[in-house]
Amino acid sequence: MTDDNNDHLSQDEAVDRIWKLAEKIDICMFTTWDGEQQRSRPMSARVRRDEHAIYFLTDLEGHKLTEIDKFPHVSLAWADNGGHKYVVIAGEAEVSNDRDKIHELWEAFDRAWWDDEHDPRIRLLKVTPDDGEVWDSPNMLVSGAKMLVAAATGAKPEMGETGKAEL
Repeated sequence: MTDDNNDHLSQDEAVDRIWKLAEKIDICMFTTWDGEQQRSRPMSARVRRDEHAIYFLTDLEGHKLTEIDKFPHVSLAWADNGGHKYVVIAGEAEVSNDRDKIHELWEAFDRAWWDDEHDPRIRLLKVTPDDGEVWDSPNMLVSGAKMLVAAATGAKPEMGETGKAEL
């Protein structure tokens, strides 16, 4: 699929769609750089557009904190495969031990990793977004029908909306 097959969103539309989809999809692939290769892992995002931040709770142990310390520029990728909606955000990550913010962001789901929000191993990852991109396509049935019509007629199918934006 080329950009010619997409409607391009305005800056404001792209910004709104990026923030809304990131919040709705929740789990993203959090990608860091270790100096030799990228490393990705699924993480639950706490999207706070009003703070211009995306937060994650993580454990004190693990490679990602060392990677962020050396290379703070990260990439976050969300995928709603069933809805054919995808978002990528690039930004600067920082690690803190902000216990008030950890308490504020704590959810029952976090008990899968820690007993409670007072666990001293929990750290806060804050990503401040620089820019993002969104791909918002029609569902599988509509996409398939458009591709069949395009194949039969030789026309290029209209495959949805895309947009890039500074955040």
